[in-house]
Amino acid sequence: MLTRVLLIRHAMTDAIGHHLAGIAPGTPLNETGRAQVSQLVERLHDVALTAIICSPLERTIQTAEPLARDHRLIPELNAAFLEYNVGDWTGATLAALESDAAWQRFNSIRSMTRPPRGELMIDVQHRAVTALLDICGRFGGGTIAIVSHGDVIRSILLYLLGMPIDFFHRLEISPARISVCEIGGDAPRVLLVNGDNVTGLL
Repeated sequence: MLTRVLLIRHAMTDAIGHHLAGIAPGTPLNETGRAQVSQLVERLHDVALTAIICSPLERTIQTAEPLARDHRLIPELNAAFLEYNVGDWTGATLAALESDAAWQRFNSIRSMTRPPRGELMIDVQHRAVTALLDICGRFGGGTIAIVSHGDVIRSILLYLLGMPIDFFHRLEISPARISVCEIGGDAPRVLLVNGDNVTGLL
């Protein structure tokens, strides 16, 4: 039984492109992000969603809740889809990290480089994929939206595509964009990466 999954990155915040928000609270959507959510709701209005799951951070909840209201659903919070814990780098600006040798290694050998007091990306992948497979078992045959974070979605897609973690930079996952996959049958299939139009896929 095939389950369709929409992997949706939260919409725009002031942190994107500026600093690492990590798992710290207090990073809401900005004006651009709220407009992106309105567009997302419109695009997915005619998609029959079975469930909406989201990370328990403010920015993912603010992205998921309008979508859930439009489909008369209640978003389910799941910590397995929480943002990558970047430990001591939380709150650091990208400019400040540029000269940090550990940061440079983190972005070239992601599979083996742990942020100080943070997570390995392979651990992020393990928790996210395990939860994804569990959810597909619960909602088999349905269409599920999962609202999460850029690197979490990358880690899931890398697993489904059979790609090494160190290829994370080959996948662009932009705010409020949708990736679509099918779970079930002989092997998972990735139907769309970083798109905004699911017409014809669902």
